Amino acid sequence: MREYRSVVSTAERTRWPKALVVAGRVAASVGAVALVTAAIFVLREGVPVLSLGVLYLFAVLPVAILWGLAYAIPVALLSMAAFNWFFLPPVHAFHLAEEENWFALPVYVVTAIVVSELAVRSRRRADDAELREREEALLAELSAALLQGRRIEDEVGRIADGIGELVGSPVRIELGHSAADAAEPPIELVAEGRAVGMLYVSRETRARLAARDRFLAALGSLLAVALDRERLAREALDAEALRRSDAIKTAVLRSVSHDLRTPLTAIRVAAEGLSSPALELTQEDRAALLDAILAETARLQRVVGDLLDLSRLQAGVARPDPDVWTLEELLSQSLAALGGGRERVDVDLPEDTPPVRVDAVQVERVLVNLVDNALKFSPPTSRVRVTVEARPENVVVRIVDDGPGLSEGELERVFEPFETGGVRDPRGNGLGLAIARGFAEANGGRVWAESELRGGATFGLALPIVQAPVSVGAGS
Repeated sequence: MREYRSVVSTAERTRWPKALVVAGRVAASVGAVALVTAAIFVLREGVPVLSLGVLYLFAVLPVAILWGLAYAIPVALLSMAAFNWFFLPPVHAFHLAEEENWFALPVYVVTAIVVSELAVRSRRRADDAELREREEALLAELSAALLQGRRIEDEVGRIADGIGELVGSPVRIELGHSAADAAEPPIELVAEGRAVGMLYVSRETRARLAARDRFLAALGSLLAVALDRERLAREALDAEALRRSDAIKTAVLRSVSHDLRTPLTAIRVAAEGLSSPALELTQEDRAALLDAILAETARLQRVVGDLLDLSRLQAGVARPDPDVWTLEELLSQSLAALGGGRERVDVDLPEDTPPVRVDAVQVERVLVNLVDNALKFSPPTSRVRVTVEARPENVVVRIVDDGPGLSEGELERVFEPFETGGVRDPRGNGLGLAIARGFAEANGGRVWAESELRGGATFGLALPIVQAPVSVGAGS
C-alpha cells in the first residue's frame, strides 16, 4: 500500500508539562480545603461544630469530579485532619477528647470517599457519553468529506487533530504500513482484515484508545473506503487516458491513410502524366496538372500543419506571445488568409469595440478555422455572418452559418480531435475546430458551439479585453 504521509495532532502543541499539571491540581485541592475551613470558622458561632464537618464534601466532590479518586482521597483525609486540628477539642492537636468524635471523624472520611466514588462514576459515564458523541461527530465529518470527494491526504491531518482532542494526547497517523523503527508498537487500523493505517499515541493513552474497538473499527473502514475510492479514481483516469490515447492513435492512422494518401496519389498521377512520353499534352493540360500538383501540395501542408499544431497543443508547448490588437486587424488578416469564399462573409464590427491582448498568429488561426468551417457547411449561395459584441471583461465574436446545424450531442463532440461529425464534415480531417479551441484557451479565451432553432449553427469566440488604457499599434 502506498504511504501518503504522517500527521501529528495539535494536541502535541497544546500539551502542558505533566509536573506542572500535577502541581496545579495539588495547589487547587489544598486551596479547596482551606476555603471550606475558612467557611467553617465563619459559621461555627451559629451552628454546632460537629455538624459542619459535612461541608468538607464541597472540597472533596469538585476534586473527585475533575481529577478522580487519586486526588479526592487525599483531599478527604486532609479535610478531616483540618477539621480535627482546628475545630474538634482539644484544638490544635490531633488527639480527640470526646469518644463520639472518634466515630464521627471516620464516618465523614468514608462518606466523602463513597460520595466521591459515585461522583467519579457519574462523571465517567457522562465523559464516556460525551466521548462517544464526539467520536460519532468525527466519523460523520469524515464520512461527509469522503462523500464530497475530498482527498484523503487533505483530511488525514484533521483526523489526527480530532483524535488528539478526544484523548487529550498527541496522535500521529500513517496511512499504509508502520515504520520499522517506531519506538512503540502502533495501534493498527484494520478494515476486513486489511491494514489501512497506523495510529501512534503516547504510552499513557495507548490502552485507553485501544479499548475503543468500535471507534477504531469504524475509522479503519472509512479510511479503507477513502483509499479504495482514490485507487479506483486513479485507475478510471488511467483507463480513460488509455482509451483516448488509443482513439487518437486510431484517428491519426486513419487521417494519415486517407488525408495524406489522397493528395499524394493525385500528385503522383499528375507528375506521371507530365513525365510520360506516351501522352501528348497541350499547354492547357500541362497547366491543369501543375495546378493540381500545387493544390494537393498545399493540402498536404495543411494536414501536416494541423497535426503539428495539435501535437503542440496537447503537449502544452503552444505558448502564446500576447500583444494588444484590435478586432478589425485580426478579422481583416483572417479573412485575407481564407482565400476563396471570403466574399461570402459579412462582418458587423462596432466602432467602439475595445482591443484585446492575444497572440495574433494563434487567434487568426482560430478565426480562419471557424469561418472556414462555416463556409464549408453552408450552401454555396448563402452568407456567413460575423458579429462582434463587447462585454465588460471580454469581446465575443460569433460566426453564424446556414448549414445543417448541430444536434445537442454534437455541440461538444465537434471539438474533439479527428471528429468529422459524419455527414457534417466529410471532407475535412476533423482537426480545425479542435485546434481553434486549443489556441483560444491558450490565449485566455474560449470557443463554443450553439445550435440555432431556425437551422444552421453558431460558433462563439470570447477573447479577454485590455483592462487598462494602452496605445494600440503592436501589430500595426
